[in-house]
Amino acid sequence: MPHINDAGLQLIKSFEGCVLHVYPDPGTGGEPYTAGYGHTGSGLALGTKITQEQADEWLEQDLYKFETGVNNLCAVNLNSNQFSALVSFAYNTGLNALGASTLLHLINTGHVDEAAPHFASWVYANEEVMPGLVRRRAAEAALFSTKES
Repeated sequence: MPHINDAGLQLIKSFEGCVLHVYPDPGTGGEPYTAGYGHTGSGLALGTKITQEQADEWLEQDLYKFETGVNNLCAVNLNSNQFSALVSFAYNTGLNALGASTLLHLINTGHVDEAAPHFASWVYANEEVMPGLVRRRAAEAALFSTKES
């Protein structure tokens, strides 16, 4: 199974940041509650402190989940940058969103070269454009479009 590359990992870390306490989702102001590198899940209570080791462990577990999910959703072979951009996208939007997206449909129907602009459709939270999501989707699209050397 493919794994996220260093560029994809750095993209996730730079946009998620690492917060060592549980905080509300920036898009909703509430749930899902989040900690570490954007980790969500049950059992997170607002304000609870976590360690760097816990954040790193959750990141590793979450990456495995999203790498597996992207691998299962993609019907075509992707290069490392394409795969890593999709892992970052799914890490942020969820696997269900990726699975239902035009982005994935284009990829799976052999139109990989037409897919990158469709990252930009995913910049809304609560029906408002989020500047951080605009920057993240642009970075994901750029990584997806970067040819490997």
